[in-house]
Amino acid sequence: MPKKLEAAQPEMSQVYQNEFMFGEGGGKGATINSFLKSLSKSTAGRSTSSLSSQGTAKSVMADDPKIIGASFSHLNISSSQPKPKKSHSTTNLHSLHISQSTNSSDKKKKDKKSKSHPFQSNIYMDSDDDWDATVDNDSDVNLSNHNSFDLSHSELGLKIAGSQRNSLINKPGTGHVNDSTNAAGSTDVDNPLLKRDYQKIIEDPTYIMMVVSGPNLMKYDENMIDTSGAKEELNAFISRYNRFKRILLHEPTINLDELKKLSWNGIPNELKAIVWQLLSGYLSTNADRRSANLKRKRKEYLDQIANVMKNEKDSVTWHQITIDIPRTNPHIKLYSFPTIQRSLERILYLWAVRHPASGYVQGINDICTPFFQVFLSCYLKIDRQNCVDISEIDPSNIPEEVLNVVEADTYWCLTKLLDSIQDNYIHAQPGIIRQVNELKDLTNRIDSDLVKHLENEGIEFLQFSFRWMNCLLMRELNMNHIIRMWDTYLTEGSNGFSEFHIYVCAAFLVKWSDTIKQMDFQEIMIFLQSLPTKNWSDKDIELLLSEAYMWQTLYKNASAHLR
Repeated sequence: MPKKLEAAQPEMSQVYQNEFMFGEGGGKGATINSFLKSLSKSTAGRSTSSLSSQGTAKSVMADDPKIIGASFSHLNISSSQPKPKKSHSTTNLHSLHISQSTNSSDKKKKDKKSKSHPFQSNIYMDSDDDWDATVDNDSDVNLSNHNSFDLSHSELGLKIAGSQRNSLINKPGTGHVNDSTNAAGSTDVDNPLLKRDYQKIIEDPTYIMMVVSGPNLMKYDENMIDTSGAKEELNAFISRYNRFKRILLHEPTINLDELKKLSWNGIPNELKAIVWQLLSGYLSTNADRRSANLKRKRKEYLDQIANVMKNEKDSVTWHQITIDIPRTNPHIKLYSFPTIQRSLERILYLWAVRHPASGYVQGINDICTPFFQVFLSCYLKIDRQNCVDISEIDPSNIPEEVLNVVEADTYWCLTKLLDSIQDNYIHAQPGIIRQVNELKDLTNRIDSDLVKHLENEGIEFLQFSFRWMNCLLMRELNMNHIIRMWDTYLTEGSNGFSEFHIYVCAAFLVKWSDTIKQMDFQEIMIFLQSLPTKNWSDKDIELLLSEAYMWQTLYKNASAHLR
């Protein structure tokens, strides 16, 4: 058994600035008493022992012999060995992406043409702060023009990304067949998979509200509308969508404060991509600057991809990324396609290059995917007639220009998120150590008997909660529930992922308190590595967030409770 880490117990930082009530209207909460009264009513009668019927479902990582599922690559707890020196490899990107082929010499010639330049890891520093700089008219880039012989950096970046995708199309074993794709990598505009006028959505994501007439009502069966409460729920759902629409379209400049208040309780799926980009600080709130700023940031991403691919890549970083990407969300088909995997590799490697203080750390690959999935869904048809499951989509039927902008948007929003938790990924990962210690303090205030039982069994919080902090519970909950939680996290600004997440983890742990207290060391470790959340509903996530809000309202800055 590892001994308890002698880590300082920092005081709880202030977590929450805007207090919200939980209901359709959002807005400021009147008093904590009224909230607690409401919460107690909603939780009355809930069974506390649903585990007997669910069993202990195996997690994706159940076969991993390690107790802790996430990487300790930066933590440096059990070893004092120095980091391996980075070496440069002359292996080109093409040889990494394309499997060896035994076909004719014609294919070998084609491979030479599409050969990519290697990467280099030391040419960029983090300079992502200037989101709204003045945009020159000459800086606009045509994202659909890939055929120019006089390539700018952005065009070269498009060509590189496109050549990697095109080399996978119709290749045996890749699952990609796309007869509708032309030489430029674009597809017919009436692709049945895409929303109409998707090019206008690319130019300005708020245009989606001109294309989508209302919220997706797939979950409301027409035969069930007249049942008790269903009609009221449907009306509230539509009313909520309309309130989002008014905030996003009513004024030339979007009121972020109002948007945050409304978003805390969840964002309609049709508007999620727009709102996430606004809350991340990526999409401009000013309608006049929005399109120009988006073009500038997407062009900047393509320029950077083109530049790093001219040089040798860092072999250690690239090797780790290529190992982790195939293991990312293995239960979701979308991430099994080589086209999507290449996009994630470029995003993660460029982020590592631009952030040498931390570099790439396992877990960042998981955090990247909610952004990618939400932004991709912005361009796909999802309605009663054409029910599309984003997790099952085949990207070979998606135009290259769509994949390019999704990749760029994902990179910038991932960068903004990781800026708020950068201490989690630098050497020794002090941010995660702080979060784990604060989780223990908070849990001790909420349920001291649970903490005592864990201590008596010789279990350290770091052994099970490191992964909760490193991967933001993405190994414990399904993707749809993670995306819902991020609606709330993003409204919290820089505190959402660094501080409010601690309260969510505390509510998550205490939920299993009665069960854990009946277990010994081995049973607890197995249970916490494969928590029975498979059958959780949206209401379970709402309750988890509500409890987290309650704990942070009661205990933030409450040092007296430590005595």
